[in-house]
Amino acid sequence: MAASELIQDCEDIQAHVEVDVATVNPTPPHSPRVANGKPPPLASSPPPSEQDGKRRAAGANISSLLQQNQLVHSLSRGLRKHCHYVQISVPEEPGRRLPAEWWKTGVAFLYALFNLVFTTVVITVVHERVPDKSVSPPLPDKFFDYVDRVPWAFTVTEVNGLILCGLWLIQWLCLKHRSIVGRRCFFLIGTLYMYRCITMYITTLPVPGKHMVCAPKLYNDSMGKIWRILRLLSGGGLSLTGSHLMCGDFLYSGHTVMLTLSYLFIKEYSPRWMWWYHWSCWLLSASGVVCILIGHEHYSIDVLIGYIASTRLFWWYHTMANTQKLRRAPSNFLSRVWWNPVFNFLERNVQTAVPLVFVVAISSALLLQTAVPNGGGGTGRVTPPVWTR
Repeated sequence: MAASELIQDCEDIQAHVEVDVATVNPTPPHSPRVANGKPPPLASSPPPSEQDGKRRAAGANISSLLQQNQLVHSLSRGLRKHCHYVQISVPEEPGRRLPAEWWKTGVAFLYALFNLVFTTVVITVVHERVPDKSVSPPLPDKFFDYVDRVPWAFTVTEVNGLILCGLWLIQWLCLKHRSIVGRRCFFLIGTLYMYRCITMYITTLPVPGKHMVCAPKLYNDSMGKIWRILRLLSGGGLSLTGSHLMCGDFLYSGHTVMLTLSYLFIKEYSPRWMWWYHWSCWLLSASGVVCILIGHEHYSIDVLIGYIASTRLFWWYHTMANTQKLRRAPSNFLSRVWWNPVFNFLERNVQTAVPLVFVVAISSALLLQTAVPNGGGGTGRVTPPVWTR
């Protein structure tokens, strides 16, 4: 009970006591007088002994009430003196701690889209610098020394990547806080592909295998390069669609980035009891990465750097996002990265770890309402489930 309520109750008791005290010893009424000045005959009064007993009982009642009144006063004074020690913390509404801020998600999406388009431009530029296979043969790779090339392996990689991206898209659409999770995903994709543009441009590696067929170089044909960029964008940069005919985008592997990042997001934002779902996605991701090497489409160093860059950036970002004290710590070395101002812009109003809450589709809610009629034991309303980690 709060201090204010105790004080109010004490004051109520005090008022009640005062009323009782006033009514115990009333003032005796004056004797009525008649016209001739003679008082009327008095009623027979009780014996003196009975009157003394009543007076003693009344005095005892008065003394006990006065003691109670004094106790109430002392308790009230004590509560008023120490009431500042009673603190009632009102929890903040979850909506204020996790605002949607879809406009920030839109900014992160534009950032990712820009870097994806810029990647195709850099691939087109680097393609013109790739040395001919007859002049610069493939570099020695330890994995290629022990495992021969399997032609259909890279197709498995792209199929697994499409499955994982589709699963993550469906899962993301079912999240309640998908605006916050979405801008995290877009920022990580954009940053990883920006890093990839830098590594591709500063170091151009020869093709990893003589089986690779590269499109002819265009040199100063600017319009032809623009058409290649548009073709690469329309096909999503996949070999399955026949849009990726250029070489040079080896360091590091973009397929490894998407396979690893999609699995990390699927596992992080799904319930822990869905272990079978996590293992299935892990198998798709791991087998897709291995098939890149089996198909001899990338060097081993391309895959390794792609995996390290994806996992470390993901863990780094989420460590800062989920630890509130770490953001304001003066000795936080994680805040020295160049993208820390962007992180503060995206996560400034996210004041707690994002809970794992899924929304129920309208069709599922209607089925549940049909199964639970209003006349039954329930209320007839369907509450969206909250799945904890």
